[in-house]
Amino acid sequence: MATDRDPGSTIFFTLTIDGESLGYFNGCEGLSSQVEIEQRQEGGNNGFVWQLPSRVTFSNIRLTRPLTPDTAKVAAWVSSVTTGVKRPTAQIAALRADGSEVARWGLLDVLPVSWQGPSLDPASPAVATEVLEITHHGFTD
Repeated sequence: MATDRDPGSTIFFTLTIDGESLGYFNGCEGLSSQVEIEQRQEGGNNGFVWQLPSRVTFSNIRLTRPLTPDTAKVAAWVSSVTTGVKRPTAQIAALRADGSEVARWGLLDVLPVSWQGPSLDPASPAVATEVLEITHHGFTD
C-alpha cells in the first residue's frame, strides 16, 4: 500500500505541558505501567488461586535530547515547583521524520523529578545533551 509508513524510520518526540511545548526530544524511555497482583486462596478449592489486581504504578519517564534553546523552558518549568506544586497534564507525541504523528500519550498530574544538563568537557568532544525526568499519576487521552 502507498499509505504504509516505514516502521523503522527515525522517531522523535515532543513534550507539551498544559498546552505549552517544551520542544523536541530524540529519546524517550519509561512509558510503562504495572498492575500489582494479590493472590487469594479460596477455601475448599485447592487447585485454584485468585489473581486480583490491587494497585497500578507508573514508572518515571526520561526524555533526552541535544542541548537546544528550549532548555530555558524546561528550566523554568522545573524551577516553578519551588513556588508551589501544580500538577498539569502533559502530552508526549512520537513523530516520524516527516512530522506525522505515530502515537500520543496523555499524562495526568505531571511533575518534574530531575533535569541533568550537559557535561562540558573540552577533553571529551561530544554532543551536549540534557535529560529531563518526569513523574505522573497515569495515562489519559
